[in-house]
Formats: sequence, structure tokens, C-alpha cells
Amino acid sequence: MGKAARKKGPKKDRAPKVRDVFVGQPFEGLAAEPELIALREFIPSATVELSLVDSLAQAADRTVTLGTVLPMAAAAFVRSDGKAYVGTQVQTRSSDISRDLGRAIRWVLDAKPGDVLSVPDTTTPPAEGERLQDLLVADAELAPELHKDFSWWLPEDADSSGEVGASLERANEAIMPTERIGPGAYWVDAGEKAHLRWVRPEQENLLLQALARLSAAGEIGLGEGSRYAGSFRAHGLLVPVWDLDPEAHAREWEDGAKQLGERLDAALKSLDTEPLNAAERRARDGLIGRQLTLR
Repeated sequence: MGKAARKKGPKKDRAPKVRDVFVGQPFEGLAAEPELIALREFIPSATVELSLVDSLAQAADRTVTLGTVLPMAAAAFVRSDGKAYVGTQVQTRSSDISRDLGRAIRWVLDAKPGDVLSVPDTTTPPAEGERLQDLLVADAELAPELHKDFSWWLPEDADSSGEVGASLERANEAIMPTERIGPGAYWVDAGEKAHLRWVRPEQENLLLQALARLSAAGEIGLGEGSRYAGSFRAHGLLVPVWDLDPEAHAREWEDGAKQLGERLDAALKSLDTEPLNAAERRARDGLIGRQLTLR
């Protein structure tokens, strides 16, 4: 038998190939989508308790807290006092971040105090019920608690020496002061400049049209000392960014952000009956060209 004939024989022992499809909007369908993106992308230190679906919450003997960065950039761990954490900002990832986080939640519910999941499981073929959408209450909102450091890594009476202590010190040094001033909206002190980074839930094209309408009307700012800088994309949503006067405290921008949000909601609603005029279309083209890279 020739080589060509032999190659055509059945491959009985080979496992079926699993197609790994990239998920561009991993948190779609969750009311907390903007907050999850912010936790994943740019909030330095924050925690929030997750609302697990009833079946999972009843079976578990602990709550799960979502954090930004965990000790040594772990995917999940259980503190010595039994408190369970899952991290959002991990370097290793699969094609579906929602699945990675879902698996970490499953792991941490059964883990023991002191256990650490260094990296998420990204190689096992996907199974049903592993994504965040399967494990979390879909309409539950998240209001993360922001911290000035990473002391929440340890129980209050824990010793902060050794490898964890060194990791804690390095992480604290890298924090940029950040405050939440509204749903999905975060003030960030980047040194020479301050910014508002606002993760918006709307479809990108509609949001750009609404922003263009405000821009053409001269209403896209948050008030004196603010300037629209551009936007970046993160996990399927658009994140507009404004430069802010760094001398002003974060709380001084709350009213401006609230009023901007009301104008933006009105502009979005107006698109149902009023298409963009020529000036607004030019403004939209200008906004599209102002794409930022988050650093």
C-alpha cells in the first residue's frame, strides 16, 4: 500500500479538534458589562462581591469577590481567613475572557484557604455553564469599591512580609489615583493630566452619532477645564475619554458628568427621529479619527 492510500485511513484514536472562537464582546448580556470592562482594563485596585445565580449561591458555602489585581497576578485565590477572590487583570487568557473568569469562579468555590490558581484554565475544551453569563445574575449591577492600595490582599492581622509582601509593595507603587464618579465612569489621575474614562453600554455607531451631535452643538465637554480627547475600544464597547484639569478634585466633576450623561441620553434618543445633519456628520468623522491607545 502506498503512502497516499495509508494517509486516507480513519483516525480513530485522535480526539476531535475543538475550535477556539474569539469572543469580541465577552460580557455581553450582563448589566454590569461596563463595570466589568473597567475592572479588567484600567481600575488599579478595586473589589466587588459578585451576585451568583441562586442555584450556585445555595450550593456554595462562601461568597466570591471580584478583584482587579491579585497577589503575583494570580487568577484566583482564597485568603487564610477563607475569603475567596477572582482576579480580572491576568496576563494569560483564552479567546473568551468570560469563560476564563467563569472557570476561576468554579475553582475558587471549592478551593481551600491558602490555595492559589496561578493562571486560568485556557486549554480544557469548553463546557456548558462555565461563562459569567451562566454564573451571575444577569441584571445585577456592580458598584466596585476602589482602594488606595492592595492591603485587601491580606486579612487585617496577617503578616505582610515575604514574597506576598514584596508583591504588595510593587503593586502599591504602580497605582494611579482613581475614583468612580458614576456608572462606568472613572476619574483617573495620570500625573500631568487627569482623565475621565467612561465605558458606555451603547452600540458603537449610535454612541459616535450621539457624541457627534453634542460636539457639533458645543456640548461635548464636562465644563471649564475639560476637553474631549478621543476614545478607545475595549471588549466590544467604546470608551470615550476626556482630559480634565488635574488641579480639580474628582468630586468636582460629578455634576458635569451627570449633566453630560443626560445630554448624551437625549442625543441618543433623538437619533430615532432626527438623522445627523451635515455639520454633525463632519463632527462624527472627526471623532472617528481620534482613537486612543490606553497605556
